Amino acid sequence: MKGKFARIIAVAVAGSVLAMTGAGVAAADGKGSSSTEAVGQQVLQLRDQLTRAAYGADVPGTQRSLDQLNPVLGDLAAGQKYSIQADQQRQAADAQTYAGESSRILADPSQAGTVRQLPVALPDLPDLPPPLNIISNLVKSLLSLVTGLLSGLLGGGGLPPLPVPGLPGLPGGAPSLPTPGAPSLPTPGAPALPVPGAPSLPVPPLPGV
Repeated sequence: MKGKFARIIAVAVAGSVLAMTGAGVAAADGKGSSSTEAVGQQVLQLRDQLTRAAYGADVPGTQRSLDQLNPVLGDLAAGQKYSIQADQQRQAADAQTYAGESSRILADPSQAGTVRQLPVALPDLPDLPPPLNIISNLVKSLLSLVTGLLSGLLGGGGLPPLPVPGLPGLPGGAPSLPTPGAPSLPTPGAPALPVPGAPSLPVPPLPGV
């Protein structure tokens, strides 16, 4: 009797172990699909938020976006919380470096001279407006890396373009003001004064000699 009861217990324990193993595999599969897509959507939102703040000359908003983006990039670079490719981990690590450097310069603008010249940039993006122009290269490089990273996180589908608004100032540059020449004042010629001929005086007939 005892032996039969022990066999029943063993079968129940084995079934539980198999169920837990199956759940673990399913969780691992989910880690590489739905969770990665979810973090991709989060990164996309933060990328666009940073772009709007930076090109809107919003210093506090830019700092806040960088601080929010930094830990997410750190999780992606570590490769433990999300299952991504090795090259994507490197992209995330480089992007995190640029985000941290940008945040450091904003916190202490006197360190702007220590920013290294970066080869990665988006040539079709304008520089950031003052006072954020001191981190222009860093932010453009960051946006370039994050956009490349998003292609992998979101399955390579078409990504929304960067929402770069018009820079502060007059649209299309300063208007060309009319520069009229000196007004042409009428310079009439001297009035033609009537010059009458000498009056013909009557000449009386000479008396006969």
